[in-house]
Amino acid sequence: MRVVWIALILLFAIAGAVFGALNSDSVVFDFYAGQADLPKGAALLAALLTGWIAGGAAVWLGVVVPLKRRLGRARRELVQRPQAAATNGAPSDA
Repeated sequence: MRVVWIALILLFAIAGAVFGALNSDSVVFDFYAGQADLPKGAALLAALLTGWIAGGAAVWLGVVVPLKRRLGRARRELVQRPQAAATNGAPSDA
């Protein structure tokens, strides 16, 4: 299985190198504070990575953080349940 992963990585690395070589023309990005002059391949790679990071951050903030909060609340309730049963004199289920 490791050989398959290495082959896939090499295939994508070669495809990326060919793509970068075929798209070596420069693109100028004009920002308000300055300009950036990048090859087309690097600009596309930067846009891809930016979208990947932004999408990952959106999923993390929208799904993972609320689930961690919910898990923390459930753990606190689980710890407090036996203590509440012991103070009320009721037998615990554990």
